[in-house]
Amino acid sequence: MQLTPLTFKSIRARAVVLKLRRPVVARIATITDWPLILIDLSTEEGIVGRSYLEPYTIKTMRYLIPALQDFGVMLKGRRVAPVELYDLARKSLHFVGYQGLSMIAVAGLDMAAWDALAKVSGVPLCVLLGGSVGPVKAYNSNGLWLQAPEVVAAEAIALRDEGGFTALKLRLGRDRASDDLAAIHAIRAAVGDDMELMADFQPRLTSWRGSAAVSHD
Repeated sequence: MQLTPLTFKSIRARAVVLKLRRPVVARIATITDWPLILIDLSTEEGIVGRSYLEPYTIKTMRYLIPALQDFGVMLKGRRVAPVELYDLARKSLHFVGYQGLSMIAVAGLDMAAWDALAKVSGVPLCVLLGGSVGPVKAYNSNGLWLQAPEVVAAEAIALRDEGGFTALKLRLGRDRASDDLAAIHAIRAAVGDDMELMADFQPRLTSWRGSAAVSHD
């Protein structure tokens, strides 16, 4: 596929704070307001690549937005080549580390650059990268945090019905394993045996954290 060359012009980063209908109730915090950074990567050719970041806490936007704006100044006039831009942006922040906020900022730039290339090519990004468009099985993870069994049971029904989902993700990591089991059993009783359940173990263990399938047996 022959790609049309694009020239980096500027970056616009906008802060948005959303009030969550279902607050995040996790081990580390209860979050009622969700931050978003909307990113527009403009090119000299008129193509705009877009992406967004969700940096968890509102105060992080005070550091991420200036970093993105610095990328705009540093990269102006360069070819929009995502791999090269990623490398340049990452190296520009190496004095403050390659992890955490630095990588979040670079990720926003990277996604916007790829979006611009897909747009100028007139194809979905997955096609540009050699894939194909097709159905993707999805689950609803917009809730089921560390709350009482009766709360998550009622919420599971709402999550199932709001999009016709056949799978849900719940969070584990309460003070006692028996409390987690009580929540699982309450959700299973509420949505029935045909609903697939996944679990996200909140930051509670000292050696690992991740997702796992939850049996309904």
